[in-house]
Amino acid sequence: MFADFNFQQMISAFIVLFAVIDIIGSIPIIINLKEKGKDVNAMKATVISFVLLIGFFYAGDMMLKLFHVDIESFVAGAFVIFLMSLEMILDVEIFKNQGPIKEATLVPLVFPLLAGAGAFTTLLSLRAEYASVNIIIALVLNMIWV
Repeated sequence: MFADFNFQQMISAFIVLFAVIDIIGSIPIIINLKEKGKDVNAMKATVISFVLLIGFFYAGDMMLKLFHVDIESFVAGAFVIFLMSLEMILDVEIFKNQGPIKEATLVPLVFPLLAGAGAFTTLLSLRAEYASVNIIIALVLNMIWV
């Protein structure tokens, strides 16, 4: 497994994932959610994001082919979820609301901010260019940063 390790590939994958996951850019959103009284569990969000990203890294192509979903449709679906998360952040109602949501860990923090369509498609793109071990180490380092 470590025979394919390449430090340059790992650093490159880390930088790309760091830019796509963008936890620093998400800090104002997290602060805003906390100010609105929403519970944000950082450890839970990180673990769920990591599991989702690793799962999609290994099974993403199969899942998309199974449901006959192309990348463009996948990104469009993520856009709808992004709009739903904007409702929570901006406290506006675009879609029908069934009641108050007490926790903001899963939506909008895990999906789409940490493990969104951009991170998923980036993982698929990186897998085509780099060895898996380099991408996984880069992903682990990013999750430690998160």
